[in-house]
Amino acid sequence: MENNQRNMITAVVLIALLMLGWELGLNYFYPEPKEQPVATASEVPGGTSEKDVATVKHTREGGLTDADAIAVEQADLDQSLGSADRVVIDSPEVLGSINPVGAKIDDLTLKTHRQSVDKDSGPVRLFSPDGTPAQQFAQFGFVGDNVKLPALNTVWQAEGGPLAPGKPVTLTWNNGEGLIFSIRFEIDQHYMITATQTVANTGATDVAVKPFALVNRTSNTASVDTWTVHSGPIGAFDGSVGFGNDYDDVAEKGTIAGTGVTDWIGFTDIYWLSALIPQDGAKNSSNYRSLGDAKFRADVIYDAMAVPSGKQVSRTTRLFAGAKESRVLDMYEETGITNFGLAIDWGWFRWFEKPIFWLLTKLFEIFGNFGVAIILLTVIVRAIMFPIAQRQFASMAAMKAVQPKMKALQERYKDDKQQLQQKMMALYREEKVNPLAGCLPMFLQIPIFYALYKVLMVAIEMRHQPFALWINDLSAPDPLHILNLFGLLDFNPPGFLAIGVLAILLGITMWLQFKLNPAQMDPAQQQIFMLMPWFMMFIMAPFAAGLLIYWITSNLLTIGQQKLLYARHPQLKAAAADEQKDKLKADLAKEQAEKPGKAKG
Repeated sequence: MENNQRNMITAVVLIALLMLGWELGLNYFYPEPKEQPVATASEVPGGTSEKDVATVKHTREGGLTDADAIAVEQADLDQSLGSADRVVIDSPEVLGSINPVGAKIDDLTLKTHRQSVDKDSGPVRLFSPDGTPAQQFAQFGFVGDNVKLPALNTVWQAEGGPLAPGKPVTLTWNNGEGLIFSIRFEIDQHYMITATQTVANTGATDVAVKPFALVNRTSNTASVDTWTVHSGPIGAFDGSVGFGNDYDDVAEKGTIAGTGVTDWIGFTDIYWLSALIPQDGAKNSSNYRSLGDAKFRADVIYDAMAVPSGKQVSRTTRLFAGAKESRVLDMYEETGITNFGLAIDWGWFRWFEKPIFWLLTKLFEIFGNFGVAIILLTVIVRAIMFPIAQRQFASMAAMKAVQPKMKALQERYKDDKQQLQQKMMALYREEKVNPLAGCLPMFLQIPIFYALYKVLMVAIEMRHQPFALWINDLSAPDPLHILNLFGLLDFNPPGFLAIGVLAILLGITMWLQFKLNPAQMDPAQQQIFMLMPWFMMFIMAPFAAGLLIYWITSNLLTIGQQKLLYARHPQLKAAAADEQKDKLKADLAKEQAEKPGKAKG
């Protein structure tokens, strides 16, 4: 009895250490955003010097979340967006405006995505003007030598508007020396803006200019870059999508050049993407640059194009600025944008995650609730695995049947481990028993579990999706916690103590599942299985509610399967009951045997 108590205390201490280590691990892999180190850009397109660009830079306090940055910048937005000369953008998915000063698209909100789960929360703001706390914008222009070019603060003349599908807008600027520069903007039904940059030469001599396009943003409002989900610089070069560079890398090096042919380049958050897609076949260079003060830029600069006298030459660049909706990205990929669907960081196991995602979305289309879709996905998975579960229980029954022979072998060859192993393997072959068969269903569930975990994390289709009652976002943790009396107290417990209703249900259903399993021969293993459900309750509490719903449903289905298969294998249930009785008798006898010794002492 004393040994059992010692084992119990050891197990509790180890689990406490594991929980603390889990919290530290989460903080390590999911760090808070931090201020980026300052670096200097090596080249600034726009027909001006770096000194000119420095005059439009602003500093701000770092570390704001997306919601905080939106609140803080509202006053700056009101001032920056108050110009009557702005050209309105109004398409089915996007609302915003073009700033004719500098030919910037610096005002974009996404109509179909809200800032939070609150029904009255405003739309997500993707682009904000230069100098605002959450600045992010796209700009188009020209660079060259010995040519008068539009500068960063040039006021372009706008024709047309508002910009909408089928209703283009053109910005023009005449340099007064025989060159007319124009940028024609078009927008589709989703998030793609096409910019056609043209130089018309009405002078007497040939000229050469380089069109450019850039995306400028601050990293202060970026989602956190982790080992599971990338946030930061992203692009496809020579057909391969690169996730290797983050903001720290760009800040440290100053400039990171794209290698090979640029298919697209830009910046990504978990759910949002701003990317430039250069014209096919038009030679260009692309770079990520650090501008200092936590500001970064991705740019495409075309090779110099000769514009003969009396002619005009154009380059066309597309700008994607919107939500990473899988269906939309795949649609653009089908139009020729290489691997655009991989802007969603599915990871190495996308071959398995995308079918899970496809099945979830199909079930959602039918039933209209992603929580129901997750439950039905679990039912489908368990139904597919039911024959394996039958085999597992049959193997467990066979193992129980050979336990007397196993004990006899262990007693006979207790001093000869090698001979014991050989005899045990021979017994397994003779009785046609596979001791590892019981582990197979658990191993098969691991990729499914991970795939659902990744889908809930990266798929914007899951963002803010409600289930029922208090679960209003399946991609977020359970919002009700015991320690703050389910929200009545103004207190947010740390991650591993944020135990909610779903985490408790997970622990209970796992405990019931283990109770139905045959008792383990080793007392230490029995203690581990007794504590495991509550250990997992703490571990899983910070995870997405949808993931816990999947696991709870799986546990309930497993309990149902166990009861059904116990009915088919009564010898297994009887053996389990006998083992429990024998264990109780042995513990009682041991306790009685220890009492006289203690009394004597």
